[in-house]
Amino acid sequence: MFKPLGKIFVAFLLVAVPVLVGAEEAKTVPEKKVESVQPTSPALPAPGAKGAESGKTERTVKFGYADMLKLGSESVQGKAAKARFEKKTDSYKAQIAARQKKLEKEKEAIQAKLSTLTQEQRAAKAKGFERKVDEYQKFVQKAEKEMQAFQEEITRKLYNDIEQAAVAYGKANGFTAILVKKDVLYLGSGVDVQDVTEAILKLVNEKGPKP
Repeated sequence: MFKPLGKIFVAFLLVAVPVLVGAEEAKTVPEKKVESVQPTSPALPAPGAKGAESGKTERTVKFGYADMLKLGSESVQGKAAKARFEKKTDSYKAQIAARQKKLEKEKEAIQAKLSTLTQEQRAAKAKGFERKVDEYQKFVQKAEKEMQAFQEEITRKLYNDIEQAAVAYGKANGFTAILVKKDVLYLGSGVDVQDVTEAILKLVNEKGPKP
């Protein structure tokens, strides 16, 4: 059966940097001297002339989590990948079953004739049958390797589609990070945590193959 990824995927990580806003120190402007008039006293500094630190503006820390099992099984790409995998698996199963059945019939035929064969003929038959069994085993091993490589290929492609959708959604909605649901054990009360599975699923399906 097709199994969606159980890897941790961190779609992206944005560092929330406080933005410091500084106020310039107000400057006093001395009054001009007027002829035949006593010099005026220095102008008083305007209220609030001293630079005061303004408050810090921080980006909201938002964490999202997504259910990879659901994304893999319910996305258009996931369903297509599962169908392709099962089709290829069924094809190999049919070929293996046919080869096995053929070997069993040949074995029965050899056993039925054993009493009529000489020692040399028995040895030749046994050697020939062993060669065919070896060919069958090599075919099964080859099929298993090909299916494993095929599953890794389609799983990797599905993972990339999900990751791209998560990055796009996260950037567009100001998330600090998006993680796999099973890896989120605890987040403090000061963190905005959201389940973004459905949103990412929608994006993945929009980019998937059309039926």
